[in-house]
Amino acid sequence: MTLSEIQRRYADGDTPSMVIAEICMKIRGWNDPALFIHLPDDGELLDIARAVEEMPRELPLWGVPFVVKDNIDVAGWPTTAGCPDFSYMPNQDAEVVRLLREAGAIPLGKSNLDQFATGLVGTRSPYGIPRNVHAPDYLPGGSSAGSASSVAAGLCVFSLGTDTAGSGRVPAAFQELIGWKPTRGLLSSRGMVPACRSLDTISVFANNAADAAAVAGVVSAYDEQDAFSRPIELKGSIPTQFRFGVPLELDFSGDPDTPRLFEAAVEKLRSIGGTPVGIDLTPFTDTAKLLYGGPWVAERWAAVGDFVLEHPHSVFPVTKQILEASRAWDATTTFKAQYELRQYIRETASVWKEIDVLLLPTTPRLYTVEENLTDPFVTNSILGRYTNFMNLLDLSAVALPAGRARDGRAPWGVTLAATAGRDLALLDLAARMNGDAPIKTNSENLIPIVVCGAHLEGLALHWQLADRAAIFREKTTTSPDYRLHAMPAGENIPPRPALVHDAGNGAAIEVEVWELTPAAFGDFVSKIPAPLGIGKVTLASGEQVPGFIAEPRATIGSEEITSFGGWRAWLASKG
Repeated sequence: MTLSEIQRRYADGDTPSMVIAEICMKIRGWNDPALFIHLPDDGELLDIARAVEEMPRELPLWGVPFVVKDNIDVAGWPTTAGCPDFSYMPNQDAEVVRLLREAGAIPLGKSNLDQFATGLVGTRSPYGIPRNVHAPDYLPGGSSAGSASSVAAGLCVFSLGTDTAGSGRVPAAFQELIGWKPTRGLLSSRGMVPACRSLDTISVFANNAADAAAVAGVVSAYDEQDAFSRPIELKGSIPTQFRFGVPLELDFSGDPDTPRLFEAAVEKLRSIGGTPVGIDLTPFTDTAKLLYGGPWVAERWAAVGDFVLEHPHSVFPVTKQILEASRAWDATTTFKAQYELRQYIRETASVWKEIDVLLLPTTPRLYTVEENLTDPFVTNSILGRYTNFMNLLDLSAVALPAGRARDGRAPWGVTLAATAGRDLALLDLAARMNGDAPIKTNSENLIPIVVCGAHLEGLALHWQLADRAAIFREKTTTSPDYRLHAMPAGENIPPRPALVHDAGNGAAIEVEVWELTPAAFGDFVSKIPAPLGIGKVTLASGEQVPGFIAEPRATIGSEEITSFGGWRAWLASKG
């Protein structure tokens, strides 16, 4: 089930009530008793659908069904965090759920999870083990197991999970989904039962990157009532020619299939314009060891420790063992671990000067449910090898499918990671990697700018756009009403183009359209030297967009190069 499919149905005359009625029947037919912890009756869901039908149809998620992990509040539905005795009844939605409902989305129910979101396996719940939709004998992935299974089963368009150590990525890998792990603080965590509050984020599962991006456009909002929310500026897209990091050494824990699938992913990125760059992953994996081998695990005790002490028999045995072990950390070791993390942050920062994006296995290997139950601690540790460091290092990440192992029976995936704020850029790259249409990564407050010369991607002055986190929109041409001149070079000044409007005597000139935040746009424009300036440029589509234009005096002493059709062609003619 996808957003475009649902929107097409509504355009053809179906109603949210009709869609929800079908989903209710489909849930009963799916027959997985461990999938939902709370599932409202059909009448309640139809009432929600009818209320949405009274809302404006222009809302971005009008009538779109979604599922909520049961450590995230939905008003009037119990929140258990996978523990029946912990259950409470919230009187208001979590902030992210509120934003989704205001956008017209319809919640269907609360999904099963590893208790208190502690685990990457999906088997640590007294409510049972949600079924891996594609490979029932293999792990569904955790802790957001039910959220992933509900999307993979076609019961909803998207679902909400959480991701502290990989819980929004591992289930995506095992169930052939997009798993978006937002930059910490980009989404409000108000109304979510914390695991490690300083590292938690709500995450999103979807069948494609475009759907995840549509959800991102609704829920990426600063929440002044959430102490861990941050006003994060989403940064520019991954260029069409880009550098991606490939670890020099990877440990796949003896899996017979995943090394081959990872190599195929490397070749896929290469085929869409990527250049692989070998990197030392050691400081990243050393950081990962801090999450469960350091004091951050004590944050889990801070979240639910009092409950565990009061209800020792209510906690899942494996979960209880992890939580109780976290009590050993003292203040001195906590500070020492923070100093160690600061050093890893400094060491890994240099990597991002060499690459635009990092490619990783989401998990080293695949496990059956039986294998995990035999040795749950080792299994969980191995699954987190390439996920546990992300939030500690303040990275954004998107997990995506990368083929199937075990003779085509079991899905597996890779992860694209980048620095904080590159969320939409990663979703766009995931779409390109999957062969889907590019995602528009701009928001309403971004300002487009047309460039026609040295600011084109890869040319001498493009850094002035890159440094301001410009987002690529499109490569196109002007209307056939412009003449192009090359102004002579000066001392420390490369040749510059002069685009002059000349209706009836011009030609279509090749250009690129980039987008900047208002602040970056103002800063960029303020540094443009005369006789160049910014005015409205008419594109081939007829759209008028701010862009480089020149005063008539710019053509004095210049070379007219209109016949070349663009700056790149003229440069190529110069040899």
